[in-house]
Amino acid sequence: MRFSNTTALAFVLVGSVLADPGVSPASVSKDADPGTSFNVNKVVTTPEILPKPDVVLLIDVTGSMGGSIENLKTNLVNVISDVSRAQPNAQFAVASFGDFGDPNRFQVDQALTSNAFALQNAVNSLKAGFGGDESEDWINALFQLSTTAITFRGESSRIIVLVSDAPSHEPSNGHTLEGDTIAALMGKTIRVIGVNVGAGQLDKLGQATKVTTATGGVIVDSAVDTVTKAIVSGLKNLEVTVKPDVVSCDVGLTVKFAPTQTKVSSGAVVTFHETAKVADDATQGDTLQCFVRFLLNDTPGGNTFIQRVAVAVNQMGCFTCDPHPGKNLCHSTTSCAPTPYGTMCLTRPGYKADGTDDDNVKVQWRMKWPGHEHRVAVVPGTSADTLCSPKHTGPDVCKEVKVADCKAAAAPEAPELGDRPIVMIEQGATAEAAFNAVDGTVNNMTTTGVFSYRKPNPYTGGDTAEE
Repeated sequence: MRFSNTTALAFVLVGSVLADPGVSPASVSKDADPGTSFNVNKVVTTPEILPKPDVVLLIDVTGSMGGSIENLKTNLVNVISDVSRAQPNAQFAVASFGDFGDPNRFQVDQALTSNAFALQNAVNSLKAGFGGDESEDWINALFQLSTTAITFRGESSRIIVLVSDAPSHEPSNGHTLEGDTIAALMGKTIRVIGVNVGAGQLDKLGQATKVTTATGGVIVDSAVDTVTKAIVSGLKNLEVTVKPDVVSCDVGLTVKFAPTQTKVSSGAVVTFHETAKVADDATQGDTLQCFVRFLLNDTPGGNTFIQRVAVAVNQMGCFTCDPHPGKNLCHSTTSCAPTPYGTMCLTRPGYKADGTDDDNVKVQWRMKWPGHEHRVAVVPGTSADTLCSPKHTGPDVCKEVKVADCKAAAAPEAPELGDRPIVMIEQGATAEAAFNAVDGTVNNMTTTGVFSYRKPNPYTGGDTAEE
């Protein structure tokens, strides 16, 4: 990737006005049933400068670089302040190179530090001289920096800014780009920014393109007197791979992301589609959490790149119920009924538990348990299957169930029916399929007419013999 100085700055500004670096929303709280999932879009705004940067300024000090070195001496403070403003834990080092045969073929002038005074002294010590032929010796310098010359911090964004106006000898002190230098750089996850000074000879042999492309860096063209601006521009236009990393999840909750990672230019905005899944056997009533951090080139982005997902697992059953109309202890719009999963909440959406119906004299019931939800809407005395939700038509609840006058049976003013709710099965229907959802007990498996069974009475708590 190649930028002119002005192009790079314009690209960065577009990203910077969108949002502060980090993930949004940083916290998500939801209620969910066991066995269900929900989706959330996560928007990650990448920083213009990569997190925890370790920046090595590698300066060509051959004779033609005098003007660029003076520009660096004058404006180094601007580079340090711009980078440190975005990333307060930034550190810098200074190294220099010449040509083979020069007394300063390669040296580290200042190890990594955040001390601006020490860095300024190191840059002030640089003097242009020697050289002679066109090519210099920067491939050797890259190899030395990526092996033993610099000690980088753990989990840092490692960057070498190569400032030169010429290609490199190759081999360079025995090293070549494809033979060992690029491999050494990639082994340390070091990115190379090439600042091409003056007439544009840094990439004359394609070497700068080769090394910046391989390491995820850029080339920035610069005039002699704008080197420091070019350095900052390059630092703000590096490729960054953004990857969600699930740090921890409570048992019963998982999160997945699509895509699993993506590559953009620093300062860009990325959207991930997050799916949170609650396990079928998640403990009801618990609040489960996941923590996810978003890595930038495998480096943690900091606290603003951490998200929390909290899911309150819905209680699907009523552990304590007063089995009388309108007095359910779980919720004002529910009644209790025995099911194969134990006593569950039987909900009439929008209605109280006294059996109030709508204008069409229909009473809606909803049965919920882990991974399932069934609705039954009945006109008293008619078959429920005609109005079952097409989304959930399990035979255990919605098939061929005839319900006697629900309204009368549930009404407080009808005690003679309140202790004998009548449930019948139509001719030819399967008794087991119809009533397993009621109490899981069928004494007579006849399918040809009225049958006898015993079920707990939801209004008295006792058993009621039916036939």
